[in-house]
Amino acid sequence: MNDEELNRLIERYYNGESSQEEEESLRAFFATNSPAGFEAEKEIFSYFQSPGSVAEASPDLETRIMARIDSLEANKHFLRRYLLSVVSIAAGLLILAGTYFFINEKVKSVDTFSDPSIAYAETMKILYAVSEQMNKGESSMKPFGKLNEMTTRGIKAISESSDKIEKNMNLFTKPFENASDKLVNKDNIK
Repeated sequence: MNDEELNRLIERYYNGESSQEEEESLRAFFATNSPAGFEAEKEIFSYFQSPGSVAEASPDLETRIMARIDSLEANKHFLRRYLLSVVSIAAGLLILAGTYFFINEKVKSVDTFSDPSIAYAETMKILYAVSEQMNKGESSMKPFGKLNEMTTRGIKAISESSDKIEKNMNLFTKPFENASDKLVNKDNIK
């Protein structure tokens, strides 16, 4: 068998188009020959020449498989219930511990000044500092106020211009509307 015919038969075999006789000729060819480049095909057809024996399944195989599946399912449900209860208990303990530390910190607030006049002076100092910072922030926002004012003026000017244009357009379209009304009335008279 030449390489061209061998390639054609192998292609038909892989496409599932080969006949029984062609497959037999391939088996016979690969049983006696070892052409270069066809090592994989030789292995395939030599396996079909002497197929190994498959052991017969035991009669209770299905029963053993089903029993194993059932035991795995039972273990899975047990583990799921066990893990769920452990995680729930751990979450509860974490919530209790967090609540304890949160409440405990709130209770421990201590007055830092023993003299009320010093406390008042410190509070006023802090409030003045905050006020000063807010005034600085407000002054830096003034350019944005001007920008807003200019935008409002621009929108107002555009609105006034569009109103004037609309009035002038109405002056031009009214004579044409009256003329079309007259034409319609003449047609009705005839």
